[in-house]
Amino acid sequence: MKKEYEPFVDELIELAIKEDIGDGDHTTLCCIPRDERGRMRLLCKQEGVLAGVEIARRVFRRLDPEVRFEQLLEDGARVRPGDVAFYVEGRLHTLLQAERIVLNIMQRMSGVATQTAVYADRLADLRTRVLDTRKTTPGMRVLDKMAVKIGGGENHRIGLFDMILLKDNHIDFAGGIAEAVRGAREYLRVHGRDLPIECEIRKPEEVDLVFAAGGADRIMFDNFTVEQTREAVRRVAGRCETESSGGITLDTLRDYAETGVDFISVGALTHQIRSLDMSLKACE
Repeated sequence: MKKEYEPFVDELIELAIKEDIGDGDHTTLCCIPRDERGRMRLLCKQEGVLAGVEIARRVFRRLDPEVRFEQLLEDGARVRPGDVAFYVEGRLHTLLQAERIVLNIMQRMSGVATQTAVYADRLADLRTRVLDTRKTTPGMRVLDKMAVKIGGGENHRIGLFDMILLKDNHIDFAGGIAEAVRGAREYLRVHGRDLPIECEIRKPEEVDLVFAAGGADRIMFDNFTVEQTREAVRRVAGRCETESSGGITLDTLRDYAETGVDFISVGALTHQIRSLDMSLKACE
């Protein structure tokens, strides 16, 4: 896990525990002796890409540092029905409290990783890489981003704080591409910040406006056709990174990649996914 992700993950786990357990797991408290111990296994019930094992370990350890976690599969493993990802052993109170939290996290993360792998596999022999977006469930973004990486994709910015991305609204409100790019460069100079600048354009000839204003680290081609993308890549001529975005589906993904664009961002990696079916059950 990237070090910068850890505070977000820890906060998310704390919120999940508070949300689910509240002032106590009264079902478990009423029928399970406090010191009773047991063992459970995480069973995969669908084919896909496993993600979230590392987070599951953190959830169990947060509830009880003495839990014994026996990991069998790594994040990123291609799983089939019947595969066991891990065994966990400890106080039943801990195992039962963690059950739904762990499943909610792992099922969604595995769904994102599985979806991402479908897109990444389509580009496996090309240099173009698929990117995620900020179209994530509020509060879950860091886990979605981790799952994309596990599935073979790449992360775009985490949020509004780690990149300057001049999109259409910023450009329109700023008065145009030149004003927006110059404003971004001046802002970084005045505040002593070192952030990458990406600028969105809406037609190929706007590439020239970006470079005339001082250039950017990456130019995004928004809702371009394949032919427009090829023309825009030609105009950039390797002077910065390039990205295609907007309305690109699995069916058209490879067509865009073959234009030579560096990245293709796909919101569907995180907002049109199906969670992977799995269970956490008692075992010997």
